[in-house]
Amino acid sequence: MAGILFIISAPSGSGKSTLVSEVRKQLSGIEFSVSWTTRPPRGSEQHGREYNFTTREEFQRMCAAGEFLEYAEVFGNYYGTARRSLEEARAAGHDLLLDIDVQGAAQVRATMPEAVSIFVLPPNPKVLRTRLRNRSRAEGVVNEAELYRRLSEASREIENYRGYGYILVNDVLDKAVAQLEAIVQAERFYRNGEAIAYRASRVLEVAAACRQTNAQDRLRPVLEAFGILGSNSQQQLNFEEDPDDD
Repeated sequence: MAGILFIISAPSGSGKSTLVSEVRKQLSGIEFSVSWTTRPPRGSEQHGREYNFTTREEFQRMCAAGEFLEYAEVFGNYYGTARRSLEEARAAGHDLLLDIDVQGAAQVRATMPEAVSIFVLPPNPKVLRTRLRNRSRAEGVVNEAELYRRLSEASREIENYRGYGYILVNDVLDKAVAQLEAIVQAERFYRNGEAIAYRASRVLEVAAACRQTNAQDRLRPVLEAFGILGSNSQQQLNFEEDPDDD
């Protein structure tokens, strides 16, 4: 039976790459589509591992040839998913996971409404700021203007959460990994009748709790912290350096 297409999106620094990596270690039969991008590699990134790095000219040629399932321009760079990733996964009967931004996710959902969409949220702006700064330090460059831009963009991206079927709040990594695993297993069970070997009822409960329609209580404080809900939210959406950050 053809595999399931999973879409996962999140603001930069939310930890989705780590989540995907951990879940792929635990579950078999799920492939990861390595996106194409025109941005230069960061730190220890390698071609074909984190991204397929290419030139703007080559990316535009691929666009014109219809080689992308979706593509978008983000922060001045192009990102895209090659159609052949989905074709190869389906030929093998495997699931495919796309790590794409909200623009690309909207494109895919429009043409493939059967896709399973998952949005990952950081618990609050302070945690996101710390993660972004730590990542920048690991790469050897801390650009405060870029950091602030990404924090501001995060709020705009989070506003798109309503377009996703599942919501994860990545405050505790092990918990978020377990939730993502449960979502994959539950969708396999419902769509393909694949058995869940261990504590089936618990897995289905965990996945169901992550559905957007069931996650409002967990979601509300995050939205308030990012200034999306609540009259006092903008006061909480403070991206300035806190004295206890370092």
